[in-house]
Amino acid sequence: MYNKGMRTTIEMKAEHRARLLEMAARRGDKGFSVLVTDAIQVYLDREEERQARRRRAVAMRGTLSSKEADRLRRHVADLRENWR
Repeated sequence: MYNKGMRTTIEMKAEHRARLLEMAARRGDKGFSVLVTDAIQVYLDREEERQARRRRAVAMRGTLSSKEADRLRRHVADLRENWR
């Protein structure tokens, strides 16, 4: 759960602050620090997952034959052409 860390100042839109305060109040929290901490953790976790997926994709480079790569390129081009 949340433990006190360092204090900092962030700038945000007034409407974001109001919504965070509303959400915190519904949860029984006095302020929105816990919500911000949770959101930061979710962002960091997702970024770490994204980087891991990218590393796996880069590691796959060169694993398709030329014929497979051409077929994949054509398939992607067809998908993009018919994208709505």
